[in-house]
Amino acid sequence: MARQADGNASLTALFNLILFVVIVAGLYLGREVIIPITLAVLLAFVLAPVVKLLRRLGVWRVPSVMLAVLLAIAVVLGIAGLIGTQIADMAGQVPRYETTIRDKVDAIRKSTFERASALVARWARQLEPAQNEQAKPPSPNSETAPSKAGEEQKPLPVEVHQPERSPLEIAESVLTPVVSPLATLAATFVVAIFVLLQREDLRDRLISLFGSGDLHRTTLAMDDAADRLSNYLLALLGVNAAFGVVIGIGLLLIGVPSPILWAVLSALLRFIPYIGAPLSAIPPLALASAVDPGWSMLLWTAALYVVVEIGTSQAVEPLLYGHSTGLSPISVLVSATFWTWLWGPLGLILSTPLTLCLLVLGRHVDRLQFLDIALGDRPALTPVENFYQRMIAGDPDEALDQAELLLKEHSLSAYYDEVALDGMKLAAHDVERGVIGPEKLEKIREDLNGLIHELETLDDSAPQIEAKGRDKAEHDDQRAPTRAPVEDIPVVEREGLPPAWQGENPVLCVCGRGPFDDTASAMLAQLLGKHGLGARTVSHAAISRSRAASFAAEDVAMICVIYLEVERNLPHVRHLLRRLHQRLPKAAILVGLWSEADGAGKEERPRMGVSADYHASSLREAVRACVMAASQGEEPKVNPAPSPRPVLTVVREGQ
Repeated sequence: MARQADGNASLTALFNLILFVVIVAGLYLGREVIIPITLAVLLAFVLAPVVKLLRRLGVWRVPSVMLAVLLAIAVVLGIAGLIGTQIADMAGQVPRYETTIRDKVDAIRKSTFERASALVARWARQLEPAQNEQAKPPSPNSETAPSKAGEEQKPLPVEVHQPERSPLEIAESVLTPVVSPLATLAATFVVAIFVLLQREDLRDRLISLFGSGDLHRTTLAMDDAADRLSNYLLALLGVNAAFGVVIGIGLLLIGVPSPILWAVLSALLRFIPYIGAPLSAIPPLALASAVDPGWSMLLWTAALYVVVEIGTSQAVEPLLYGHSTGLSPISVLVSATFWTWLWGPLGLILSTPLTLCLLVLGRHVDRLQFLDIALGDRPALTPVENFYQRMIAGDPDEALDQAELLLKEHSLSAYYDEVALDGMKLAAHDVERGVIGPEKLEKIREDLNGLIHELETLDDSAPQIEAKGRDKAEHDDQRAPTRAPVEDIPVVEREGLPPAWQGENPVLCVCGRGPFDDTASAMLAQLLGKHGLGARTVSHAAISRSRAASFAAEDVAMICVIYLEVERNLPHVRHLLRRLHQRLPKAAILVGLWSEADGAGKEERPRMGVSADYHASSLREAVRACVMAASQGEEPKVNPAPSPRPVLTVVREGQ
């Protein structure tokens, strides 16, 4: 069966690879047809809000679509005419800058090339005596032979004349670079008109084609894709337009000629990820260097582009759509490279919207979930998996960084309960399977104890998190740990407690037999100390059958028995509790049923046969039980607040 499963997995992987190659080949070979359709769909997303606005004003569908498309055509033609006019005007002024350019080129040549040439010549003169001493005088025959051969054999001059081109060839060479973009643009607008007119029909057909069996998920996926693409494209259009306006105003104040041309060019080129803004800065920098005899205009222009680009990319863009796409930075870079290789410059411009569509498919289609993992900005591992992976990798510093990040929004007990304990359970399972050897186990336990020691300075308090506007992607992210809205556990004063709780260590944490039960006991003892109750831990061996009679524990008010996996150790737990009852009959006993959070409910507790005064399914619950027993001696109350995780409760035996 295992071999058959491996064979099926290999066939599936091979099929997926072949399918990927076929899709990439189809995109490359059909780019002449696919590119206009893609541009038309994206244009339809941009014009959809305009069409909706016209429909709300009472305009019929067809006129509203035509008006929106005509507006887009007018904008494109206006930009093209403005660029052409500005270029023609600037071309007439270029001869005026010839003298300045020539003077600067001469100055640069004198300061660089001529100095380098003089330095090389000086080094050559210094080396010339030594070279003359080592050189041998040439023979007379070697001097005269080449000259004679050169006199006898003179090369024949050859001239190549190109045939005169016909008027048809001249027209083809001139019109081809112009007609091809115009044809693509015309096809784009025509397809965009039909997409806008048949928007609902196309949506229904896509639903019927890809997800008629699950209308809810398919509709959600399409709405998500439409919202993300529309928001991203509109925000990108607004940001780039504002970037061009600021650049144009700045160049006008600096005095660079044709600021409108460079403003439009900057806004257009910035649609190209990463390299668009630097490319748009090259012509103004060259013109500023040609206009100003000095270097001040060049420096001011360079500073303008650097400041505006940094402010836009680091402040404005994250504020507007930094998280709306859900793409990771590395995926944006890789997708830009891939689509540029596939479709050229247009692929570079379309890379982010196309990758965003793939990301939405990965989030809503199970078979394409790998796209969400590879392209999305959500963590690939859950906090529990990340914690365990850092422990296996022997990198406690990164685990500490993760803990500090999570503790900004969670209390220390919540971090222990929802991340550390679950990660330790994964490690315990691997130890049981023999995956983790004794040396590795000891290293993990050492790193865990070091992590607990580093967190000693923190308080166990729930931080007050201010409500912040978060986009849909953050709200839908279920990878972050969730915490039940539990009440804060008070910090008790030792002087006000009953006599049995005023000792140095009134709580005794007894470790189980598991490989990480002692670590869980150390966490509980640390949390108890932060709430005013002293606690000490003892190993399971100290309460063994052979050593139970000699075990001494003075002034113990409560005993907490800690087992990460209590269901697998029920006989040991029962015998241990019997020995503890016999040795310390006056002390209350709490048993941590940590794996209860994975499905065991209160109705299953009596069937487990564990006789104890208190049961707890989390460290926070155990701390609350100890604090309330110490301060008031009352039964801990159940917290009925709803939560994605089981509600943290403490139930007294027999209730």
